[in-house]
Amino acid sequence: MAEAPWLTPRPDGVELAVYARPGAKRSAVAGVHGGALAVRLAARPVDDAANRELVRLLAANLGVPRTAITLRTGARARAKRIHVRGVTPDEAIRRLAPLLSIDKEGGGD
Repeated sequence: MAEAPWLTPRPDGVELAVYARPGAKRSAVAGVHGGALAVRLAARPVDDAANRELVRLLAANLGVPRTAITLRTGARARAKRIHVRGVTPDEAIRRLAPLLSIDKEGGGD
């Protein structure tokens, strides 16, 4: 398995460390920020819209149903922990790697 500090294996899937940036022009996985998966969201953090958009984006990119994704911590913060059921660590890395822009120092965005 490739090294990804933002990913923790779990018995039934993976847990992702996510750094969310709401209010972007479009939603996208933007790279790595401080050891977390950086995600831009085209939704404002109002009435849980940004969290719903985050779940939608991750589900689409990981190839899992939205119901397989649970926001474990950080509902009202930029730093979040997301549990994704039904995907292995290798699958998650393979599906997200093309979306990441990681520089040589291991930073990114």
